[in-house]
Amino acid sequence: MSGGARRGVCLLSGGLDSSTCLAIARRDGFECYALSFDYGQRHRVELEAAERVAKSLGAAEHLVARIDLRMFGQSALTGDIAVPKGRELHEMSSEIPATYVPARNTVFLSFALAWAEVLKSSDIFIGVNALDYSGYPDCRPEYIEAYERMANLATRAAVEARTWIKIRTPLIRLSKAEIVKLGAELGVDFGLTHSCYDPDSSGRPCGACDSCILRRKGFEEAGIRDPLG
Repeated sequence: MSGGARRGVCLLSGGLDSSTCLAIARRDGFECYALSFDYGQRHRVELEAAERVAKSLGAAEHLVARIDLRMFGQSALTGDIAVPKGRELHEMSSEIPATYVPARNTVFLSFALAWAEVLKSSDIFIGVNALDYSGYPDCRPEYIEAYERMANLATRAAVEARTWIKIRTPLIRLSKAEIVKLGAELGVDFGLTHSCYDPDSSGRPCGACDSCILRRKGFEEAGIRDPLG
């Protein structure tokens, strides 16, 4: 990208949604700075996926922030709590699941906000989705709107009127099938991504957790073959 391109910080987990979100930022002319987190998650294979995706989509830089959310526990992704398997779609959105990590997106966005201020960037991309999702409270539009208001009260750049932080959520009102189709159009290599909450020791998806079920639903409805099977 040219030296005059706008910089955007893109949260990147290595999953289907965040990878498509990064591709959207690139399509829209942003110089992309990808940010991933080693937060003590049990499915650490996602960090390898994030690295692959960042390289594939031409991120200007890819940082991995290391924090330890295991110290707080209370999540199937960071502690010894069983990952829900085989749930119906209505069950996924009826309650906040055991895979919810307390305040995770708030923590992640705070790191992204700090990096954006250093980069003199006004734009933070996050691949949250409020349609086909697993009931997480920090994926809702009202949460993003509230965080954006806070961000513009909390940063020197905004207070001094040098920038106005925008939390960009291009996937928030899309179905999983629409995300798959959009990612395919933008050249996302889905074979590089990882979605499973409970992969085996070789990183193969379990096929039964909420994330695997939603991913399968998305590909089937999009009429596109998932390279991960």
